[in-house]
Amino acid sequence: MRFLIRPPKLIRKLYKESIWRIEQKKPTIYLTFDDGPIPGLTTWVLDILKRYHVKATFFCVGENVKKNPELYKRIIDEGHKTGNHTQNHFKGWKTKTQLYLDNVETCHLLVNSNLFRPPYGRLKMSQFKLISNSYKVVFWDVLSHDYSSKITPEKCLQNSIKYTRNGSIIVFHDNIKAEKNLKYTLPNYIEHFLNLNYSFEIIKATNEL
Repeated sequence: MRFLIRPPKLIRKLYKESIWRIEQKKPTIYLTFDDGPIPGLTTWVLDILKRYHVKATFFCVGENVKKNPELYKRIIDEGHKTGNHTQNHFKGWKTKTQLYLDNVETCHLLVNSNLFRPPYGRLKMSQFKLISNSYKVVFWDVLSHDYSSKITPEKCLQNSIKYTRNGSIIVFHDNIKAEKNLKYTLPNYIEHFLNLNYSFEIIKATNEL
């Protein structure tokens, strides 16, 4: 089965004002995690990041932040960045624009960030234009597919390494569906690129660039 790892150029052109990749002079990778914080797995992710002394950006679902405030606080306290991933993990294509915007703003009350990533990477153009007035929309350069039961941990790691380049924003998930693939891939992925002298950085908000 073929997995789409890197977004097509046409899609990137349609949402060209978004962040897809942040190329730097020195080799740099931007680790991102979607859907948390979730007890157990997010805790494990934070422990791994701490072990390797690397930073990441967490796109958090508001209802998970509300359920797990101490875990969210740990993300912030350990120097990671957070972003808005809607309050209830809404699908943009299947949600009326105003309802979607309201859901984003509800999440903003819990996740004080002007970074936004749409769940599933799906966003109507009407939603995108309005959200872009207040947020920097962050997509990705590499999708790990760690959440898929149709991909093995070994293949998840292989694909993630193969498509990563300087400035890549890579998506992992701190949700239960991704646990098996993530626990194999993440430490091996980090070790591989640290050995190649890559650094791991957070995605900064627009006014921090």
